[in-house]
Amino acid sequence: MRTSRASVMLLAVAVLAGGAWAQGMQIPKPSPGLMPNPTAGKPLFETHCASCHGTDLKGSDKGPPLIHKIYEPAHHGDVAFQLAARNGTRAHHWQFGDMPPVPGVSADDVAHITAYVRMHQRRAGIR
Repeated sequence: MRTSRASVMLLAVAVLAGGAWAQGMQIPKPSPGLMPNPTAGKPLFETHCASCHGTDLKGSDKGPPLIHKIYEPAHHGDVAFQLAARNGTRAHHWQFGDMPPVPGVSADDVAHITAYVRMHQRRAGIR
């Protein structure tokens, strides 16, 4: 039996969502109809993310690179970015320590930031 990429993505989102639900976390959702825009995401990334993940998205001494296969959509879906920004996340791939929640970003902001990150990942061959 052959599993499609869409099926794998759906399963990953369900697992992440189920884990968040089981932990009592609310999954942030962007506004209905929002079209995430990488251009809008760039200044948001620079303001809220670059100090740890690097202005070039290649990481720093404070946080991991987002231009890395670990963060490809099939492994860390867009909902993972929403949950990390809202709730923080425990260190699980890198030795930078836990990521704290990011104050002052909305679900819409995170959707734009994620679009910006995904654009750069695609340019780097990460799909």
